[in-house]
Amino acid sequence: MARAALERPASSLSSRPTGRPAVRRSSAPAPPTRPDKRDLILRAAIRVFAERGFFGAQVADVARVAGVAAGTVYLYFHGKDHLLASIFERVMTDALAEGRAVLTAATDPIDRLRRIARLHLERLGRDRDLAVVIQVELRQSTKFMEQFSASKLREYLGLIRGAISDGQDAGLVRRDVNPTLAAKMLFGALDEMATNWMLSRRGTSLDGVADQVVDMFVHGVGTRG
Repeated sequence: MARAALERPASSLSSRPTGRPAVRRSSAPAPPTRPDKRDLILRAAIRVFAERGFFGAQVADVARVAGVAAGTVYLYFHGKDHLLASIFERVMTDALAEGRAVLTAATDPIDRLRRIARLHLERLGRDRDLAVVIQVELRQSTKFMEQFSASKLREYLGLIRGAISDGQDAGLVRRDVNPTLAAKMLFGALDEMATNWMLSRRGTSLDGVADQVVDMFVHGVGTRG
């Protein structure tokens, strides 16, 4: 973007009357950043899939909510399947980035588990539409579930597994516990809490649930005695 401030050429400076300060125009405020169109379409897809269900939704519905032509959607995505897969990809990419960021500041393995659990539930708890898509719509397709089990979900489980393994090294978790199995158990518990909250019509909250889940989990796999 061109600079709004105008500078006089060097030759004109000598001709300016003495004793008068130079006047510089302040830079014009930058225009608001327009949302990325791909992100806009993904956001619309989350809303449409949550309201209509994945199988009941059409690409035209997503385009209408996004405020774009249906052809524009196809410039970024191959179709509904690609939209759903891209939602999951985006969620897991963000989850991994956030998870790695908070884990770098935590050295205690149990504290790391708590931080992962809090992030997991906070992410879904602040967006019910996203929770519906992740907890319900994604799981109605065996094809998607098979793909996900070999994708970023494995990396995400690896963050949990790493904390559990470190807990074993620190003497906080029993040596006879299988870290991979334990990671899936904790993930499953958090997953069920998110699903229960998403389906609840009584205005339940996920506040504090993560810590309770981790405490019960740790007491179940903690060192005997």
